[in-house]
Amino acid sequence: MAAGRGYGKISSFPGCRQPTPELKPAIMAAPHPRSPTLDLALPDEAATATLARRVAACSRAGDVIALYGDLGTGKTVFARAFIGALAPGEQSDGDTEDVPSPTFTLLQCYDREPAPVWHFDLYRITRPDEVYELGFEEALTEAISLIEWPERMGPLLPADRLEVHLTYGEAANARQAVLIGAGSWRARLAGLAPHD
Repeated sequence: MAAGRGYGKISSFPGCRQPTPELKPAIMAAPHPRSPTLDLALPDEAATATLARRVAACSRAGDVIALYGDLGTGKTVFARAFIGALAPGEQSDGDTEDVPSPTFTLLQCYDREPAPVWHFDLYRITRPDEVYELGFEEALTEAISLIEWPERMGPLLPADRLEVHLTYGEAANARQAVLIGAGSWRARLAGLAPHD
């Protein structure tokens, strides 16, 4: 990326390393049209956070969670709860560490268990291949990639992913969530359904 565009070098992010040049992207594709889906009504922010914690409990290194939705639909609420749920030790309640949106930095990395979380906000990228400058290939091998604005990646978005589509609901704070599981998420999606 050109200097002066407001993008920091990947080395400026604690816990993140430079991408490994010898890694090549996998073949990327859209989820199969018959990928399983889960439709959920989320009556408030607390419900969005609860969903995020359920997804976090099923996540592992190499996972891609793609967060879709307009501004204000809850992507950052989801991301904060997801990251907080994986916090080590006494921070696991998700309330003790600030989790800023990486809108201006494009990437924030968190040391978490079972794997580090790389939180990407791609709203400001202009070309899909800019994700390589953020170390995306490395994230695919050793971290959980939580991606806001994944549509900016175009064909580089891995086919093996969980898509979380958030839209406005009927009430002011209500949201609708549609989850689509592809690849390894096909089997795990059923475990995310609420149990009455």
